[in-house]
Amino acid sequence: MTLAIRTAIRCSTVFVMFFSVAEPFRNAASLSTVLYASSTIGIMTVAVSLLMIGGEFDLSAGVAVTTSALTAGMFSFQFTTNVWVGVLVALAVSLAVGFVNGYVLVRTKLPSFLVTLATFLMLQGLNLAITKLVTGGVASNSIADMDGFESARAVFASEVAVGNVSVKVTVFWWLAFVAVATWMLLRTRVGNWIFAVGGNADSARAVGVPVNRTKIGLFMGVGVMAWFLGMHNLFAFDTVQSGQGVTNELIYIAAAVVGGCLLTGGYGSAIGAALGALIYAMVSQGIVYAGWDSDWLYSILGVMLLGAVLVNNWVKNRAERLR
Repeated sequence: MTLAIRTAIRCSTVFVMFFSVAEPFRNAASLSTVLYASSTIGIMTVAVSLLMIGGEFDLSAGVAVTTSALTAGMFSFQFTTNVWVGVLVALAVSLAVGFVNGYVLVRTKLPSFLVTLATFLMLQGLNLAITKLVTGGVASNSIADMDGFESARAVFASEVAVGNVSVKVTVFWWLAFVAVATWMLLRTRVGNWIFAVGGNADSARAVGVPVNRTKIGLFMGVGVMAWFLGMHNLFAFDTVQSGQGVTNELIYIAAAVVGGCLLTGGYGSAIGAALGALIYAMVSQGIVYAGWDSDWLYSILGVMLLGAVLVNNWVKNRAERLR
């Protein structure tokens, strides 16, 4: 049984459990809330899962989302530009952060843990220090009345009516990103490169795979998703707190692992990672709907993560023995 099937079974089990014990969980509006929570985790998990398949991970992904949102918001406000100018500037900054992460990693051969931990600390400090310097506070100024805000909000933070329920547009973007990532992994040469680099970088290099470019590209992909989620946060709330995003990177990695991605690289799928994000959201929201003590949330998630790692390793070892 493949990891994807096992993840789907886990996802179904979690759904049935909370559907049975939590009456609000059966409400369409509540399910819409679960899907929204899944999408805000899942959008980043798409890129994080590809990076993990490629053998690396990014501890700066959480604060990079906030960096992107702050860049767009403060640039637009301070220079009184159309907000779309700030959006494009934020995209350039996010791509630059991803490029620097990847470039430093391939040039120094340092573990991605150290490289991205350093980036995490730098971005966390810059987010707070620059926001205080520019705005005098710990949050960006409201941009709700600026040119382009409504059109940008329609793209990044609007709602779509599905029957009698409003569904956040991030849900549809999330599904689209998963579809594109799945197509890329399974149907393109780049997908083959990602699996090869994550499986054995030296062997991949020996057969002509551009290992360095692939790794840098994967880090820049994380930057793109950080930018997109940052834009959602900005246009959903029109202001951003500079301390947001800390520890979210662990949630993205956990969702990818629960979805079947191996920490050692070379195995996983975007669909599995999406199911991992859905599982996380169902557990976090389901505990609230069921009226359980939310203090147990992270304990439950920790058990799930450990169980997923053990299952993933067992499946990997079994597959290797059968070759």
